[in-house]
Amino acid sequence: MKTQLELARDGIITPQMKQVALDETMNAEIIRDYVAKGEIVIANNPRRPLQKIVGIGTGLRTKVNASIGTSSDICDVDAEIRKAIAAEEEGADTLMELSAGGDLDAIRRAVLAHSNLPVGNVPLYQAFSDAAKKYKNPSKLDPEYLFELIERQLDDGLSFMAIHCGINLYTIERLRKQGYRYGGLVSKGGTFMVAWMDQNKRENPLYEQFDRVCALMKKYDAVLSLGNGIRAGAIHDSHDRAQMAEMIINCELAELGRNMGCQMMVEGPGHVPLDEIEGNIMLEKRMSGNAPYYVLGPLPLDTGAGYDHVVSAIGAANSARYGADLVCYITPSEHLALPNEADVREGVRTTRLAVRIGDVAKYPDRRENEKQAAMARRDMRWDDLEKYLMFPETAKAIRESRMPEAQETCTMCGDFCAMKKGMQVFSQDIGKDKIFSQDIGKDKI
Repeated sequence: MKTQLELARDGIITPQMKQVALDETMNAEIIRDYVAKGEIVIANNPRRPLQKIVGIGTGLRTKVNASIGTSSDICDVDAEIRKAIAAEEEGADTLMELSAGGDLDAIRRAVLAHSNLPVGNVPLYQAFSDAAKKYKNPSKLDPEYLFELIERQLDDGLSFMAIHCGINLYTIERLRKQGYRYGGLVSKGGTFMVAWMDQNKRENPLYEQFDRVCALMKKYDAVLSLGNGIRAGAIHDSHDRAQMAEMIINCELAELGRNMGCQMMVEGPGHVPLDEIEGNIMLEKRMSGNAPYYVLGPLPLDTGAGYDHVVSAIGAANSARYGADLVCYITPSEHLALPNEADVREGVRTTRLAVRIGDVAKYPDRRENEKQAAMARRDMRWDDLEKYLMFPETAKAIRESRMPEAQETCTMCGDFCAMKKGMQVFSQDIGKDKIFSQDIGKDKI
């Protein structure tokens, strides 16, 4: 079976490419061309033929990922199913199942059975969890078991995987020689792999046998997302030598993987000050040959716990603006607790708003909906306004909970409604032109 990348290079427009073109209102040949270049990936494991087809990359709407999963403290399969359903209901484009506690095979399969979204994971979570159960020491993980596990998870129907191939002895040496980390190591998979390498005095098998990783991903046409295992966990660590060493290696691996016919994506950082986001994305795009970029938030502030979904929305909007292709949401419970269903819903909604802001800036030709919403608000056409809002039910509920006496206005201003007064002032024709156009495309303000 050929991958979407290989078929695109053969000049074939697949049904998946046609669906992406339809969803994005783009020409299918353009989609095929970007897939052939490796600038668009399509997360669509054929083991789950009914899942939603999602394109990620150049020229497309910035996508939102929602992450769920158990921990060693909280393990409730039904709760994870509810979170998966909630993420889909709220408009997430992809889902990551990141459980680290309980029967991990059963949890993964339950989530896959209850979601129509492309689902990804981090295989190192289960690999180290299983090794800890078997040997009482995660660093006794057998590399052969890791590769067997990756295939088992792919066979279940996962459409993308964050695999930490870019951690190697060179990147670890950079971390040691730099001699500091204000935020420490924050990637679970990355940290346990560093510990495994340190204890076993061996190279990372995922780097050492990268061709084997790609062969497994190709077999299921799954997207290989090159995990950021030494990513900064504090804005003061952003773009330190260790992180940059891994980024360079991941960008090299993205090129190698594409040459093997594997769909590739690069994973970016989670903590980046606002003034460095544009540069971070420029570096990834330049060094990887425009491989799709998956960023985790990012968080441009370290002191917003409890409101980290708001902090990350600022980072996400900027990331989308400057070219990130997939953004992992952050929930209000980030850094504090395992997210619940309410956190998932809030995280997806906030991140969807953020990437919409970024996309409106990135693609000026996609602002028509914003203009229509503004005109409906100006004219106090409340029913029409709902058609253009991202969350019409919420807006309607708020308005109806505090209805004004004059129902064409709202209780924000009441009798002093600027919109109403403005329409009264300019209700008469001035010459042949109207100040406020009702017919878009003919009259201008």
